[in-house]
Amino acid sequence: MRKFLSRPAVQSIIAALLCILLGLLVGYVALLIINPAGATEAIVTILKNYFTYPTAAAARKYLGNTLVKAAPLLMCALSIQFCYQVGLFNIGAAGQYVAGAGAALFCALSLNLHWSICLLAAIAAGGIFGAIVGFLKAYLNVNEVISGIMLNWIGLYSVNMLLTGVKEVASPYTVNLANTNPGAILPSLGLDRLFSNNKYVTVAIPLSIIFAILIKIVLSKTVFGYEIRATGIARDAAKYSGMKEKRNVIVSLFIGGALAGTGAAFLYLTGYEQWSVTQSSVPGMGFNGIAATFLGGLDPIGTIFSSYFIQHITSGGSYLDKNIYPSQISDFISAIIIYLCGFVLFFKLFLTSVMKKKNTKTEGEGGDR
Repeated sequence: MRKFLSRPAVQSIIAALLCILLGLLVGYVALLIINPAGATEAIVTILKNYFTYPTAAAARKYLGNTLVKAAPLLMCALSIQFCYQVGLFNIGAAGQYVAGAGAALFCALSLNLHWSICLLAAIAAGGIFGAIVGFLKAYLNVNEVISGIMLNWIGLYSVNMLLTGVKEVASPYTVNLANTNPGAILPSLGLDRLFSNNKYVTVAIPLSIIFAILIKIVLSKTVFGYEIRATGIARDAAKYSGMKEKRNVIVSLFIGGALAGTGAAFLYLTGYEQWSVTQSSVPGMGFNGIAATFLGGLDPIGTIFSSYFIQHITSGGSYLDKNIYPSQISDFISAIIIYLCGFVLFFKLFLTSVMKKKNTKTEGEGGDR
């Protein structure tokens, strides 16, 4: 049992489950404070999400909606996670996501380009935003958190201006993608039929999972991945061993930005959402990726499940009775989980320390006998 609990993967899973349980408990307490009578039903509704529908067909359809939004969340989580491997906190993933959304929608709505070109434009735009942060960090030692936050707002207002020309006349939202340029919609390849003909279900969902698997392979099985991790552990040591640490920083943030930009394309090129050119806050997808990546134990495979969970409870909050509870209660639970994730490493260190003490004690008792 001790050997089992000493495994890093097991400790990560236990820590993640602990964060989830505590987050749900705090959320339940908040619901009790608002209205004790319906608190239990409300927390169950959040957890049930699409299972609240009486028919299997309706449940599958809205499961599809949850997966549609989980795919870009997973990409943002992978963005933050990849950069974290090189010792960088990519809080600028939100701005890189915005840049990707702007590039994809501009190419789709203004230039009427094919979805493949729109996707490449989103990847490039997100990557460039990430590379700017990387260049500033590598050559000018500008903290990536500061430059990333500044670029978040630069990206938001730049995209608002860029997309003003393709918005609807009577609303601040961009024109409907399916009606304006159907060729820019990501293909479904028959996946929509699995979710009661949900037209928003596309190849974005399996592609995001494939990206997670590829990143796992790159980081753990390639020389490039080893250099990335070595740079994150000890940048000076990596430099003196012959690794190009500045290049690794820039390339890592470029890849991180490209992943976030891809996430934006995975959402907006489905037609599920339209961009509002008057929004004054950065979309929360990039920030929610922080919760997903740490909840997933900083592992690409674990992040697949944590991203789904975060989106599951976020979508579940929309089914609450708005006359009693705010739908943002699910965001509150996610925020608590983000906060608790900051203690995951402490929990793992504590558990490792306990296991070592027990092993030492056992060995000592064996020696006495």
